Amino acid sequence: MPKIPFWIFIVITILYFIAVRVDTMDIDASQYASMSREMLSSHNWLQLYDRGQEYLDKPPFLIWISALSMKIFGVSNFSYKLPSILFALWALYATYRLTKLLYNENTARAAALILATCQGMFLMTNDVRCDTILLSWVVTSIWLIKEWDVTRSYKYLYLGFVAIGFGMMTKGPIALMVPVFSFATDWALKREWKKFFNPAYLLGIVIIAIVLLPMSIGLYQQFDMQPDKVVNGQQHVSGLRFFYWSQSFGRITGESPWKNGADISFLLLNMLWSFLPWVFVLVPVIIANVVTLFKQKFRLQPHQEWISTGGFLLAYLALGSSAYQLPHYIFVAFPLAAIIVAAAIAAFLDQQQYKAIFKILQPFLMTIVVLIFGLVLYLVTYIFPSGIPALILWIAGVAILCYIAFVIKPTGKLLLIPAIGMIIANVFLTNFVYYQLLTYQVGPQAGRYILEHKLPANEIATYKTRDPLNSLDFYAQAMLTGSDSLPDIAGRKYILTMEEGITDLQRNNYKYTTLLQGDLFKVSELTPEFLNPNTRSKATKKYYLVRVE
Repeated sequence: MPKIPFWIFIVITILYFIAVRVDTMDIDASQYASMSREMLSSHNWLQLYDRGQEYLDKPPFLIWISALSMKIFGVSNFSYKLPSILFALWALYATYRLTKLLYNENTARAAALILATCQGMFLMTNDVRCDTILLSWVVTSIWLIKEWDVTRSYKYLYLGFVAIGFGMMTKGPIALMVPVFSFATDWALKREWKKFFNPAYLLGIVIIAIVLLPMSIGLYQQFDMQPDKVVNGQQHVSGLRFFYWSQSFGRITGESPWKNGADISFLLLNMLWSFLPWVFVLVPVIIANVVTLFKQKFRLQPHQEWISTGGFLLAYLALGSSAYQLPHYIFVAFPLAAIIVAAAIAAFLDQQQYKAIFKILQPFLMTIVVLIFGLVLYLVTYIFPSGIPALILWIAGVAILCYIAFVIKPTGKLLLIPAIGMIIANVFLTNFVYYQLLTYQVGPQAGRYILEHKLPANEIATYKTRDPLNSLDFYAQAMLTGSDSLPDIAGRKYILTMEEGITDLQRNNYKYTTLLQGDLFKVSELTPEFLNPNTRSKATKKYYLVRVE
């Protein structure tokens, strides 16, 4: 296994930070950005609100850390995305440390590189989610608890429980379940039954409870103490029960009303892009590991580990059993997936294990990289034309890959070509594709205009807008209100609306001056009609910011 040079991680870090120039995407990322700005403005750090409305969905850690960043650096793309980028980088380090404990230095660097270059990690630094921070806390907890398992130093165990607590404050009980899945599987298959019973775990539970105390107090004060509040259309809603049970386990038991018809294959199908290109190694290797376990009659050898494979499989089954699933739910297990892939590649290169798998996968992975580069060229020359600079960069990227393919030693190609191919591809996606795509959101465009021209928030109204307003609030740095009824916004000097609204203004003899107009599209739901430049105008709608005379 080749030793991955440190400079590759520096390049990845730079690419992650370049993502701050890309605007936040509606709905979720913009919603969290708006809520963070709202928390900073209200100074209410224990209770969550979304545009002034009671919010009971995600735990508060992402909002807290984003609001704190905004307090230090001001409200901007940079301050909002900075915590997620830093946690992503920490996740790479924690994955490296965990893998080094399980295997060796070279495999550890490979695991960090695999995690860093899967498409989901690049996406998470662009489109901020709780999952970036969640996976960082989870892999940190597994690393620290394994450090305790090896050294028997209890400080690592208790720090691991602290990480679990913060993970739960980020996205709920799954932060506890994944470490439990990992170690329970490994210890059971090694018949290390004594490790299941340790009085120190009781103190660990207390530590988790202490970490969760601020969030629990906020939930209790906001909801449990005020049962008459209407939350999500219901009264007598317990915030504590919602967080500790309904939001997670309720989706499996059927108690939760959230359902979207996703089945057990949903997350795997979405991993075809989110864990690209490494998913094509992951799946056959997991199958091979399970077959080996059967042959060994479910007993691991001393040199084997199932922290990664067992943790990933059980996490997948738990998440895949939910009645409501989204593609990013599986991201929490990506560090474990990266370890599985890195260990398999190391075993193949160093010991010629998995030969049948990699005999097929080596040319297949190279083909995937070629297809990705072909897609990138198509995107920057036809879908979102980016001119000569993009074409020159693309040629340079091809030259770099050719150099690796024909000059680098054979042992490095299997890992380096897909990894560097993904890095180069995301240079284009971040700087040319995402950057242009996000210009079709009304929120950042209108919000910046409002902020730069210092339009008073109390004189602005939205009228018959269909685009989410969270990004508008964030970029305008104000909570803007509106209505679908003209009488409700009478007296407002500035109106943000769409073609339907303009027709109403004209029909009611309003005199106005257009300050800003542009094309609008829901960029999180791309369609062939939008992606085709020749038909894009049919897929988009017009928005207008007007000043009423």
